[in-house]
Amino acid sequence: MIKMQVIGNLGKDCVVNTVNGKNVINFTVAHTEKYRDSQGNQQEKTTWVDCAYWTDRTAVSQYLVKGKQVYVEGQPEARSFQRNDGTPGSSLSLRVKDIQLLGGRGESVGGGNFQAAAATAASAGPVGGAEDSDDLPF
Repeated sequence: MIKMQVIGNLGKDCVVNTVNGKNVINFTVAHTEKYRDSQGNQQEKTTWVDCAYWTDRTAVSQYLVKGKQVYVEGQPEARSFQRNDGTPGSSLSLRVKDIQLLGGRGESVGGGNFQAAAATAASAGPVGGAEDSDDLPF
């Protein structure tokens, strides 16, 4: 298995769909890399990753909004296609196995494992994946 890890910001609010009776949360993550070219000029390159998170725990979708910084991990899929104008194109998608909220848009970086948060969401427990908040150093 090939595993890919991405840290980036959501490009728009997620969408929850049902496909063949199974729930999937679709969202797009943008990762921008800054570097200097051979002439010393500052450059930026943004890579967009289409993500599909197949889960019955759709309560996490309320946290997946435009601008949020997330960590996603899963199995990558590269696709090639032909555009309407005949030129070749490609896309990168990720079948998400794990997702963590990192922050975004003026929020402090709090971290939170959505799989753990989703398990406690139904019981109105704290979001963030911590079982005992008294042990947290902050």
